[in-house]
Amino acid sequence: MYAIQPIFKERIWGGRRLEALFQFELPEGQIGECWTASAHASGRTYFLDGPDQGKTLDELWQTKRTELFGDYLLDAFPLHVKFLDSSAYLSVQVHPNDEEARRLEGEPYGKNECWYILEAAPEAEIILGHNLQSRDALFRCAQEKDWETSLRHQKVKPGEFYYIPSGTIHALGPGIVLLEIQQMSDRTYRLYDYDRLGDDGKPRELHVEKAIAVTTIPDEPWTNQPETIIKEGGIMTKLLQVPSFTVIRHEVTGRYALHDHPVFRLLTVIDGKGEARQGNRVIPLQKGKQFFVPRRAGDYEIVGSVTFVTSEVFLD
Repeated sequence: MYAIQPIFKERIWGGRRLEALFQFELPEGQIGECWTASAHASGRTYFLDGPDQGKTLDELWQTKRTELFGDYLLDAFPLHVKFLDSSAYLSVQVHPNDEEARRLEGEPYGKNECWYILEAAPEAEIILGHNLQSRDALFRCAQEKDWETSLRHQKVKPGEFYYIPSGTIHALGPGIVLLEIQQMSDRTYRLYDYDRLGDDGKPRELHVEKAIAVTTIPDEPWTNQPETIIKEGGIMTKLLQVPSFTVIRHEVTGRYALHDHPVFRLLTVIDGKGEARQGNRVIPLQKGKQFFVPRRAGDYEIVGSVTFVTSEVFLD
């Protein structure tokens, strides 16, 4: 299990909550995103310790894929993990699926994503889905900026989990900090951006034609029943299992076993503190830290009062 160095991204809708919540040393500005595990060209994270210290996920995917990750046939590392802090609405947006990303952008992955709400101000909300029945109706809505009754608004609170498949219109509202686990893509098609100006003083770019082309119509709301297992020393909850990734929450209250696994896992600590122990090695676990667990790394004993989320991609 090895620690990963995060990367911080300034965003027009960002804030400073990540500093207080996770004790991050943030750069100046409105920091909206902390990329905790990334192989994307816009920001590649690297190992802080271990035999591959200083190497990035994408580099190791190309040179040690079978040894560290698993017997994958995928060309590119498949996951991207980050924290988001919103002090204003994000744009109303949608993402392509894998086929659309390859066809429209020449990129390996589209973007299925999921949100685990960590903090939410009173009355904080997200936009998730729409009420439109045709692409013509969506086009008219975009032209007339008639979004108020066309979009589905959802109040949120800490501990809630949302899956946002590609093709789903969505937006994050202000006053929310969350953990996002997604496919390795930074491709977003904006439908509406509240007429905000970018750093150049001009309205930020919209991508209405592509957004309409990839939007799922009619909308298909997602429902899920988490699977909870009571274990010695804690509770394991499978929040999501889809072809793109599997997400599991681990709530540790004593001595908890994280067993050997046939594929890699990304481990994100979201609350509390504890330790991961293996032989003579003791790894501190504290809120906000990101770790990479190689395949066949052996068993770890987790002790303390700590909650973490693991994400992985099953082999076909």
